[in-house]
Amino acid sequence: MITGVSKVVVDVEDQDRAKAFWTGPMGFELVQDTPYDEHGIRWLEVRSPDGRMILVLSPRQEPARTAPDMLPTSNVFFACEDLEATHEELAARGVEFTQAPVKMDFGWWSIFRDSEGTRFALVPAGQ
Repeated sequence: MITGVSKVVVDVEDQDRAKAFWTGPMGFELVQDTPYDEHGIRWLEVRSPDGRMILVLSPRQEPARTAPDMLPTSNVFFACEDLEATHEELAARGVEFTQAPVKMDFGWWSIFRDSEGTRFALVPAGQ
């Protein structure tokens, strides 16, 4: 029986820059940073502050998907208890938001951009 998602792969241009972003302003914990090929590619994992999810920061293999700034370019949506407070806290840490919290037909959300230009949705928990 499936009990949940254990890891999510996020494509990045620069593993060091991505590692600094996720372990810095985003507050994730470094889990693993292990070389796995002769070209300097590493298996790089970071864990969310609540300990529930691991992101694998993997070198991008193809061009990034394009979409308007008000939409995510990742299939990963991050949940938080208080959208407005989390938005304010992350913005104060230097995280760039392309969409401040806004109510849409499907509910509330906000969009932030990581160090690699990938846009992620931030939504209230349970939405």
